[in-house]
Amino acid sequence: MKELTIGIDIGGTNTKYGIVDRDGNVVFQGSISTAEYEEFRDYFNGLAAALRKATESIPFAHKIIGVGVGAANGNYYKGTIERATNLKWKGIIPLADMFKEEFGIPAIVTNDANAAAVGEMVYGAAKGMKDFVVITLGTGLGSGFVCNGILLNGKHGIAGEVGHTSVNPAGRFCNCGKRGCLETYVSATGIKRTVYKLLADHLEPSELRGISFDNLTTKMITESAVRGDVVALAAFEYTGRILGMKLAETVVHTDPEAIFLFGGLSLAGDLIFKPTIKHMEANLMPLFRGKVKVLPSGLQNQAAPIIGASSLVWNYLDNKQLKEEVY
Repeated sequence: MKELTIGIDIGGTNTKYGIVDRDGNVVFQGSISTAEYEEFRDYFNGLAAALRKATESIPFAHKIIGVGVGAANGNYYKGTIERATNLKWKGIIPLADMFKEEFGIPAIVTNDANAAAVGEMVYGAAKGMKDFVVITLGTGLGSGFVCNGILLNGKHGIAGEVGHTSVNPAGRFCNCGKRGCLETYVSATGIKRTVYKLLADHLEPSELRGISFDNLTTKMITESAVRGDVVALAAFEYTGRILGMKLAETVVHTDPEAIFLFGGLSLAGDLIFKPTIKHMEANLMPLFRGKVKVLPSGLQNQAAPIIGASSLVWNYLDNKQLKEEVY
């Protein structure tokens, strides 16, 4: 009987879920709408029904040994989602307890960037590394820290919110309630805001003029930059400069071996990596220069959030077994 885990990535629009084996192979993958459910209980019931249907479709003998969930503002210690700005359900949601009650198996909840960090360590390019950082560049900016082989959760289970460190206290408004947060400049949404600022400042022709903010995508900006569009190129340089400066600050806290960039904006390749590395090195404390690698994630595929979330279970069980052996 093969042991399997469930991985769930809860986004503001859709929830991706999958069933994953120990080697990171996704044996089933699906999704449901997050946004269509007004009440969380209705959402959970819909997700539970989808998961039951998924497990019943697996054509070989198996045992589901746990559920891993990545979600914005996921609290590892409490197994809760706490006041997530990108979800319509407010307050504190006891998600892990609900899964345990529904399925009778362990449920591990953390923020989506922490899930990505564990996934990178278990299945990705951070295999064998004990000290690294994962930066997720999606609608917002998330971060996960691994120190001495252990995910950093902090006292309250919500450590590692680099996206809400300050770039400019009087800067852009952020959904968290602050102003000038890093993610308002460095994210899919952030680079769109930068493009519109640059379009106002530049007089040169740009193929991005005439595209509405809602229709503009990171892919469009990337393709325009590849074609030499002056505004698109300036947007990546500006974004990389801010990210590089903030990564230089991040390095001094944990002395990582590498920083991995994950998510849509990182798919721009050298357009984002080159300015980020240049400005990180220029702003690093001299003692750290030339020592910290900035690398693409090894999990850049559609199933990556699912794999990352499922890896929380394997990581949890492995650490639990290790503690039992030691004590």
